[in-house]
Amino acid sequence: MHRYIPIVALTTLLPLKSQAFEVLNSIKPFEMISQELILDGQTTSSILNANASPHDYALKPSDVKKLRSSELVIWFGNDLESFLSKSLDGQPNTVKIEAIEGLSLREFGEDEHDHGHEGHHHGSYDPHVWLGPEQSRQVARAISTKLQELDADNTEAYRQKLAQFEASLDKTIEEVKAQLEPVRSEGYYVFHDAYGYYEEFFKLNNLGHFTVSPERKPGAKTLISIKTTLREQNVKCVFSEPQFTPAVIESVTRGTGTHIGQLDPLGTDIEVKKGSYFTFLKTVANSYSECLSQ
Repeated sequence: MHRYIPIVALTTLLPLKSQAFEVLNSIKPFEMISQELILDGQTTSSILNANASPHDYALKPSDVKKLRSSELVIWFGNDLESFLSKSLDGQPNTVKIEAIEGLSLREFGEDEHDHGHEGHHHGSYDPHVWLGPEQSRQVARAISTKLQELDADNTEAYRQKLAQFEASLDKTIEEVKAQLEPVRSEGYYVFHDAYGYYEEFFKLNNLGHFTVSPERKPGAKTLISIKTTLREQNVKCVFSEPQFTPAVIESVTRGTGTHIGQLDPLGTDIEVKKGSYFTFLKTVANSYSECLSQ
């Protein structure tokens, strides 16, 4: 009897192990997109939790183990997760998003929203592509293509998943457009320059940001300039973020009549499951709508 139990356990475990297919993502928003594209029985996870910053993250031994055991790894690239460059550059089982052919990326630069921040310390391209509906469509297509390449037996099933993703994305875009239409002309400030893809797509009226990179606090000159703008212009809202709760937002808005809202660029409270990416896009819309319609 004692010899029989391990044999049964072994024979039941072996097939499961051979069927395992793990998609590892650098951050949660990419995991939400991956979740829509994988097949039943496959799993997806992310290295960083929603409260960790990719800008100063250091790989743990458990992360390295995950990188080695995963069938596919998805990351933006050196502009966002430089801590992965050494492990992933040149590896065949990866999707490096900044290298996707034809992907339309925003460049960080000296623009009218920059307020003289040290943009060169941030990557040269805006990595927040998951906030852009069309960029996310291109990302999903690249992930699906890679899944089909790595698991060719299931090509048709992956194609169907991608078609479902794009149909749900189109539906979500129409819903968000309708929701944001009444507040499109309302002016606001964001804490950091993360929302450009979303704002450009849905034609929102961003008047500026406090900082390009959330790890860098805005200088006194910038804050004085923003406070003057809040007083002189009709600025409806200033948006903070759950990952960073700087007292500067409260001090700058004090006495101006400007409301404080909150935008979460990482979907911290959203559970990763089927449909979560579309829930995320709608949650961002809710945040804009609630504050700007006051």
